[in-house]
Amino acid sequence: MYSIIIKNGDILDGTGKANFVSDIAIEKSKIVKIGDLKNEEANLTIDATGLYVTPGFIDMTTHSDNHWTLFSQPRQESFIRQGVTTIIGGHGGSSLAPFIKRGVDFYFEKWMGKEKANINWQTVKEFLSEIERHKLAVNFGMFVGYDTLRKNVLGEETQATKKEVEEIGNLLKQALKEGALGLSVNFNTLFNQVSSRKELLFLLKIVSKHNAVSSYHIEDEGKNLLPTVAKLIELSRETKARGHMAHFKSLGRTTWKNFQNAVRMIELFYDEDSLMTCDFFPYTSTGSNLYSLLPSWLLTKNKNEILETINSKETREELIGYLKNLTLHYDKITIASTLNDTSCVGKNIQEISRDSGLSEEETLLNLLAINKLNISIFNDVIDRKNLEFLSERSFVAVASDGVGYDMLKFKNNIPHPRSFGSFPRVFSDLVKEKNILTWAEAVYKMSGLPAKILGIKNRGVIKKGNYADITIIDPKNIKDQANYERPEYPKGIKYVLVNGVLALAENVFCEKNGNIVKSK
Repeated sequence: MYSIIIKNGDILDGTGKANFVSDIAIEKSKIVKIGDLKNEEANLTIDATGLYVTPGFIDMTTHSDNHWTLFSQPRQESFIRQGVTTIIGGHGGSSLAPFIKRGVDFYFEKWMGKEKANINWQTVKEFLSEIERHKLAVNFGMFVGYDTLRKNVLGEETQATKKEVEEIGNLLKQALKEGALGLSVNFNTLFNQVSSRKELLFLLKIVSKHNAVSSYHIEDEGKNLLPTVAKLIELSRETKARGHMAHFKSLGRTTWKNFQNAVRMIELFYDEDSLMTCDFFPYTSTGSNLYSLLPSWLLTKNKNEILETINSKETREELIGYLKNLTLHYDKITIASTLNDTSCVGKNIQEISRDSGLSEEETLLNLLAINKLNISIFNDVIDRKNLEFLSERSFVAVASDGVGYDMLKFKNNIPHPRSFGSFPRVFSDLVKEKNILTWAEAVYKMSGLPAKILGIKNRGVIKKGNYADITIIDPKNIKDQANYERPEYPKGIKYVLVNGVLALAENVFCEKNGNIVKSK
């Protein structure tokens, strides 16, 4: 007798191949048989007639770790209810390990505040063990952040000596040996603006030697998109390190015309060496921090210095001039969450400016000052046609760039709908409504392809011997329901199994059974 049998399901196995009708037997955490099981018995039988049975989705760009919901909301329901069974953290150059060379306060007090930090680990190994002990509903894997590695060695200093670069490299090697899937690099942060190309090449060669991958938050998604992409391609070509551009896009109408050429550049390189891939989320609005619109010279300062600069009469006019030169579309920038002034949540900056009688630039700076920089926004700056063009490429995966939440109760906070609907939205919009992707292609971009990019074994494909991470979909009713005004779970996800245990059944959350996903 098996633990679970899924009967008569239309299987999309995650390889991109056409669907086929079959049964699946699960014993403990593994798939043990695929075929005709009509004469077999199980403790639980799921009738999947008329439903699609797919691998559990792998969301390779998420931020539950740095938003702390891994600990505060371990059910991660906003992912589970999309059919996601594995999430990957440690993005944007920032990871929650290692914390070896300096006190924990150093890493957290600048932006999170010390009150949120309750750390009992130092190494990647210890961090992953703590996550395992804490028990999540989803599987979790991580990148190690380049900024985090540098902070371990350099503190607030920016220039590294040869000895310090070697020390950073040793920390990277240790992190990869302890299970990190690769290195994440954010080219927008101070550390990466001042670190040398030689240093980065040294680290990428370590990544290549470990057959790992580097996840990039690219430095310019605007007018310099083409040279930025060319730079990353050259890094991969020179080091033979696999690179992955997270949440790839171009921002703003004046830059949209360059995007398809950038995609073609990556495609040519992928066809040549398979060393560069991307992911995307299926929305035209980004989710980010309002302070990211400030000039880079200001973002090199600490939080208190930034606030002093914003409030100073001597520098405020300079900042207003800088913002005017950006030609921002303030009617497209909506306030999603604030620290103090909750009256502006859900409004765009143009509306707030009109109500206050101040200029849009002055309004933006006042919002930052009142909320001590803790203010997040939605910015409608992505072209839908470019998004659709990108989605068709064979080297492009689906990822939410979102955060996992347990509930639909949010005070003074509107989470980006991508955290609740990215994967169902691809099915309802790009597959069903627009016929841009087939069902098999979409499932591959959510399962088999991310597993391949990340080097994850025994997940992402439905086959004998693999872990029983399985999502069962009602193809007639699958649809995202979250929007920019309210979070809402999608419909059409019937069952989700994580390591052979039901996490979701008929819209009811069941059990947490996530494991740690490591590089080895």
